[in-house]
Amino acid sequence: MNNISVTRVQPETLDANEDTLALILQASVEAGASIGFVQPCSLDESRAFWRERVFPSVMDGGRILLVAAADDKIAGTVQLVFDMLPSQTHRCEVSKLLVHPDFRKRGIAKMLMAELEQRAASLGKRLITLDTKTGDTAEQIYTDLGYQTAGSIPGYCRSPEGDCDDATTYMYKAI
Repeated sequence: MNNISVTRVQPETLDANEDTLALILQASVEAGASIGFVQPCSLDESRAFWRERVFPSVMDGGRILLVAAADDKIAGTVQLVFDMLPSQTHRCEVSKLLVHPDFRKRGIAKMLMAELEQRAASLGKRLITLDTKTGDTAEQIYTDLGYQTAGSIPGYCRSPEGDCDDATTYMYKAI
């Protein structure tokens, strides 16, 4: 792996990372990633997602935003959501594992997930949950990392192309 590092984005640097994160989200959707958006995904829509949904949770301390840099460029990101209801404080969720298409097949997704799991363990979490498009490349990555399938819901979300309903697989890992 060429010069790849994973770091936590600090609240004071969120705004400085907005454009790069928006570009990664947009490129991922355009490449067919099933991450809650449909094509075409505009930069304005991508920016709004980070600014309105992710950054406030990071600032409030309920979410950790990790980025992976390859060759001094942000190449991927993932979020650890741990602001849970009182009966769920032992667990956390993975949100939006994204690797820019130009940086795929370099192990970046696995490096991001390894760091996410370490952060979850350091917070005293014992269970990580996530959902992913059934049959997607990401599902295999999670399986390779030891995540177990809890079940699948057919027709759960629209495809990135917006032309059909896709099944979603729910997964978990005890840590």
